Amino acid sequence: MTRSGAVAAVDLGATSGRVIVGRVGPDRLETTTVARFANEPVFAGDGLHWNLVGMYGAVLDGLREAFRSTPGIASIGVDSWAVDYGLLRGGRLLGEPFHYRDERTARGVASVHARFPHAELFERNGLQFLPFNSLYQLAAEDAATLAFADTALLVPDLIGYWLTGAARAEQTNASTTGLLRVLQAAWDDGLVSALGIPRGILAPLIAPGETLAPLRDDVAASIGAAAGTPVTAVGSHDTASAVVAVPMHADAAAYISCGTWGLVGVEVDHLVLTRAALEANFTNEGGVDGRVRLLRNVMGLWVLSEAVRQWERREGHRIDLPTLLDAAREAEGVVFDVNDPRFLAPGDMTPRIDAWFAEHDVASPRTRAEYTRSIVESLAQAFADAVADAARLGRVDVRTIHIVGGGALNELLCQRTADRAGMPVLAGPVEATALGNVLVQARAAGFVSGSLEALRDLVARTHEPRRYEPRA
Repeated sequence: MTRSGAVAAVDLGATSGRVIVGRVGPDRLETTTVARFANEPVFAGDGLHWNLVGMYGAVLDGLREAFRSTPGIASIGVDSWAVDYGLLRGGRLLGEPFHYRDERTARGVASVHARFPHAELFERNGLQFLPFNSLYQLAAEDAATLAFADTALLVPDLIGYWLTGAARAEQTNASTTGLLRVLQAAWDDGLVSALGIPRGILAPLIAPGETLAPLRDDVAASIGAAAGTPVTAVGSHDTASAVVAVPMHADAAAYISCGTWGLVGVEVDHLVLTRAALEANFTNEGGVDGRVRLLRNVMGLWVLSEAVRQWERREGHRIDLPTLLDAAREAEGVVFDVNDPRFLAPGDMTPRIDAWFAEHDVASPRTRAEYTRSIVESLAQAFADAVADAARLGRVDVRTIHIVGGGALNELLCQRTADRAGMPVLAGPVEATALGNVLVQARAAGFVSGSLEALRDLVARTHEPRRYEPRA
C-alpha cells in the first residue's frame, strides 16, 4: 500500500535555478516552489564560466527553506542542463566549470574529428553533432589540468557530490557526454583512451531511482534535514526528467521540452542508429527506465530571450514579454534558420538575424514586434520539422505534440507550432522537469508505484494541459 509523502527537487536551468517541494501520493501530485535564484554566467580572463559555487550556496539556502517549511522530506534529487562538468582533485574543484557556449569548444571539435569523424562517433555514442558535447570540451581542456584532475563530474553529479561525498555519474546525463558506448550503456574505454582522456576521472554509473548516498552529516545539520536523508538519483539531465512528466501516450505523441533550448523528439524503447538518423542530426539520449529519447536540439527561446535582453540593455528598462507577444500577433513574421550556429553565442541577436536575411536576399524585420514574430515563426517551423523527422525516424505515429516547460506559457508559439505541424498541441505542465524529478524520487520512496505510463497518468489527472487546435 503506497502512502503520501514529500520530496525536494533541485532543478537547475541555464538561466535560473529553483528548489521545489513535491507532495506525492497515488492521487496527489502537488509542488511548491520554495526558492528561485538567477544563474548568470561569468566572463573571466580565460572564457565564459558558471558560478557553480555560488549556485551551490543558493541550493543550500533553498533546501534549508524546504526542510523548514516541510519537515519530514524523505529525499532530495538534483537535475540540471547537460554536458558541462567540474574537474576535481582530492575533492577540490579546479576552477569554476566552463559554460557550454564558451568559444573554446571549437578547437575541441577539430581535435576530436581529426581522429573520429562524426559518423564514426555516432555509431559509438548515438549522439547528434553539437559542438559543446562533453567530449569536445574535454578535448579542449588544458592538458596539464586534465592530467592533474582525478575526477570529472557533470553539474548535477557535482552538486550531489557536495551534498553526500559520493561521486557517481547518473546515466541519462552521462549519455549526453559522447563518451558512453550506447549499445553497452557503459563508458567507451576505447574512445576515452584514444582521445587522451584519463579513464580514472569518469565516475561509476548510477541509474535513476537508485540512492546516491545519504546527506553528509554537516550538510544535514546545516539545512535542518534528518540524519541519513538520502539523495536519490533522478533523470539528472533536465530533459530526461521533463519527459517523465509529459502526460503522453508515447506510441502516438511527440514532445517538445521548451525553454532555453527546444528538445524535440519521441520516446522509443530502442536505439535508432540508422544512416537517416545520422543525416537528420538526431540524438539517442538515455531516458528513465531504460527508454531512449530520440530527439533533435533546436535553438529554443534563447534567441528571443537574448534579443529582449539586448533591447532592455540599450533602452535601460524592462520589456514586458506578454505585451511584446501580443504585438507580435498582429505583426508579419518571416522564417529564418534558428539552428544556424551564429545564434549560439550570447549577445545581440537582431544584427545576426539581419545578416541571415541579407545573405538570403530577404528583407529584415523593421520593428521589435516583427523581430519577435519572425523568431516565433522560425521556432514553430523548426519544431514542426523536427517532429516530422522524429516520427519518421522512430516509426511513431505522432498525432499529438506535447509542449512542456516555459515554452508552454507562450500562447503564440504553441498555436503556431500546431498550425505549422498540422496537429493538436497540448501545452503543460510548465514545471515538467521538477515534476519528473519529484516523481522518480517518490516512486523510489514508495509514495507511488508503477511504470512511466502510470507516472504520466498521475500527471494527466493532476495537471490538465491547454489544447491548441491547428488552424488553416
